[in-house]
Amino acid sequence: MTYAKRFKALMLGLAIAAASIPAVAEPGPVVTGRPEALQLNLQQPVTGIAAYIYSLHNWMMVVCLVIFIGVFGVMFYSVFKHRKSLGHKPATFHESTTVEIAWTIIPFLIVIGMALPATHAVVQMKDTSNPDLTIKVTGMQWKWGYDYLKGEGEGISFLSNLATPRTQVGEPGVAPTEKRTENYLLEVDNPVVVPVGRKVRLVLTANDVIHSWTIPAFAVKQDAIPGFVRDTWFKAEQIGTYRGNCVELCGKDHAFMPIVVKVVSAEDYTAWVNGEKTRMAALADDPNKVWTIDELKTKGEKVFASNCVACHQANGQGVPGAFAPLVGSPVVLGPKAGQIDVLLNGKHSGKYPSAMPAWKQLSDSEIASVITYTRNNWTNKADENIVQPSEVLAARGK
Repeated sequence: MTYAKRFKALMLGLAIAAASIPAVAEPGPVVTGRPEALQLNLQQPVTGIAAYIYSLHNWMMVVCLVIFIGVFGVMFYSVFKHRKSLGHKPATFHESTTVEIAWTIIPFLIVIGMALPATHAVVQMKDTSNPDLTIKVTGMQWKWGYDYLKGEGEGISFLSNLATPRTQVGEPGVAPTEKRTENYLLEVDNPVVVPVGRKVRLVLTANDVIHSWTIPAFAVKQDAIPGFVRDTWFKAEQIGTYRGNCVELCGKDHAFMPIVVKVVSAEDYTAWVNGEKTRMAALADDPNKVWTIDELKTKGEKVFASNCVACHQANGQGVPGAFAPLVGSPVVLGPKAGQIDVLLNGKHSGKYPSAMPAWKQLSDSEIASVITYTRNNWTNKADENIVQPSEVLAARGK
């Protein structure tokens, strides 16, 4: 019974020590918004929720460490201090009600003490009410689409693609020819821009497979699921550039789907909004304009390189067993109305595991130009070899 009393006292002491540990985060002074070499902890938090989770993580690690040291300390102390070679004999008792009650109640209290703050964090993470800004995020292989739905910047829409050049990445069996930069595979052509100190609600979905939008510095990770709408939020408290990735395996270019969020001042955000609206207005082509085939092919080549090359490849041959080739494709060489319908509404023929997603977010001229490009490139020579933006506009209205 002496051992039972000692054990009980030890467990009570551990519980008191664990309960007295303050949940204080000690972030470093530098916030880079991306992973660092030899990083041993979470990224430095820049939102209130992220700071709370950082503190909670540190506190729980200390609790687990104290329990580990206490349990194994007692075990090793008992093994070595009371070994047979010193003349000790085993105790004769077989059970102790006091010990059994202690090692049931004390762990229960510890778990409850850890669960309550964790539950509070989860509840706060799900509270997307009263946002200052709402952005729709659409995951697709292998890029992100962003639509500003409510708040300042409403109506802005763009695609965000990997900006790291393929010369830094290389190919299977081919070494990269260019030195990799600091933000290798963590840079995009069009980052998300939000104002500092504003609550931003994200509404997420996907148009092909499951993706997951993640920014570690915001403590945000939310799956984007085809056919479903999920939401989350963040409120960045520090100006800077923050980086993340899709963290749900989504196909061969899963590693090439970064996320970049620029947090700027309210004044800079207003200036960015004005600039984006000016840019979008300039890109809004007159649907009645008749383009030449050379104009469409030149623009279509750029659209193809930004949006289509990952699946259909630069040579138009696709990926065998995964993505359809465009060279000799019946859709590309057939009636142009069918190809317009595929780009506007998507298609799942069943011949390949992934469906062709809808590309309604592209402008009429972008869709017309990329169709014209595919019908006149490589060895393709379609009878209906040119599509005008007005034809795409008419198809949208059907």
